[in-house]
Amino acid sequence: MNAPLRINEALLIADRAFQPFQCVAWSLQDGNGELSLTVIDRTKCSIGRKQIPSSAYTDPAQLERVLKQAREELSRDGRLDLSFAARGTTQVYFAGSLCSMTHDVAIDACGRILVAAKVGMAEGSRFGLARLLADGSADLSFGDQGSVIGQFENGFEAMAGKLAVLPNGNILLAGLHYLNGHRTLPALALFDHCGQPVQGFGENGRCVVRLPGNLSVGVRDAWLPPGVPGAEACDLRVQEDGRILLLANHHFELADHVGLLICLNRDGSLDSSFNGRGFVMVRHLLMNTWLSSLSLQADGRILVGGSINFPAEGLLARYHANGQLDTSFAVDGFMSFDGAGRSTHVSHIVQQYNEDLLCVGSSRDPMHCLSLRLHNNGRPDSHCHGGQPRLLEIGRSGCQWTAALALPDGCTLAAGATLGGCEADFILARYLPDGQLDHQFGDGLGWVRTRLSRSLDTATSLTAQTDGAIVVGGYSLDGNYRAIVARYLG
Repeated sequence: MNAPLRINEALLIADRAFQPFQCVAWSLQDGNGELSLTVIDRTKCSIGRKQIPSSAYTDPAQLERVLKQAREELSRDGRLDLSFAARGTTQVYFAGSLCSMTHDVAIDACGRILVAAKVGMAEGSRFGLARLLADGSADLSFGDQGSVIGQFENGFEAMAGKLAVLPNGNILLAGLHYLNGHRTLPALALFDHCGQPVQGFGENGRCVVRLPGNLSVGVRDAWLPPGVPGAEACDLRVQEDGRILLLANHHFELADHVGLLICLNRDGSLDSSFNGRGFVMVRHLLMNTWLSSLSLQADGRILVGGSINFPAEGLLARYHANGQLDTSFAVDGFMSFDGAGRSTHVSHIVQQYNEDLLCVGSSRDPMHCLSLRLHNNGRPDSHCHGGQPRLLEIGRSGCQWTAALALPDGCTLAAGATLGGCEADFILARYLPDGQLDHQFGDGLGWVRTRLSRSLDTATSLTAQTDGAIVVGGYSLDGNYRAIVARYLG
């Protein structure tokens, strides 16, 4: 039979149970003997509390059950990982910058976190590439004090939107080259594992993509606030043979625009074998098309997503690896949809373990998070929400999904933000393989909302580490925009 525990023994057990955090305990002198436990992190901030009656802390078996329950509450999927950097989040530093915004995150073969960003300098906007160690601290061996800041061509502004880690460890960065205050061109830069430009790619490791007839010229967002979907779009994928796919959107005039799918060779030159000219104009029935998402299926076929027509409908289209339209997908290669009569937009598409597709994005008027599950042939899954888009309302001022990630267990993560100034927070959700929210995630809702600063917080991207931890990139407005990376328990 277990002997009753003395209070100092119970405290020692409790302190060990919550390591690496510290446990502070107290009991009111005139109380009923109840013990109050507060768990604090290394910054001395409280991260959890538990009340333990005297009958529990004197009984070893009861104490074990209570401490196990408390530990599980702290470790619930969807909570910030408080062992990461400072209470689960870290600011990404770019030396000499005035402001910065994370647009993409990725994990390299060594478990380090790569960050693509738009960086504000005294001379204007620049692309930024930073590397963090797995614990969230800056990797000072990379670039200049942990980051690279640059332009695609001297004398012009730039931004970074996406990145990819290549099999040889090189880092491919995609972004926009700002021609002026109103026009952009898609651009790429290639760096080695130390953050140095790779010679032989483009010109000194950088490449601005110019198509015949100025078709790759897009519109610059000079007035839309960050976080609101607008004219600037950037996405990147690398095919198995090393060829590079990226997106662009071209405006012939204000009310006439078209999306483009571009293919480059490994050295950054245009691949003329792709659709016979190196690019595809993505347009259906001569309607306006806007692209924001690019995905590669396991069989090499290419999915693009965005919106079509006005009022906008969500759009998906599929192409073969050679750039030819896959007419077996949906209706003649295209699939469009609205959301209960509302305008819709697709921000990201993932292929699930069973080859089905899940696309995420947002509706308009009002703006709500959107998800739609499709079979691999482009037909809606009638067993998931009746084959209709599922709209999720979080917050009072609207919300949107901006990124998604398929997990090995068949689930899908989605990241985005609520809208509305001080109401704008990170949001993160987990969907089950059948497209339903996973109510084991977060506090039983299937999603979590995280406020990181006193003002606007926006999540733009996500990835996962090998241990299942979820890394989310974005930015906070606290005086100036600050590039942020957060890690959640997965």
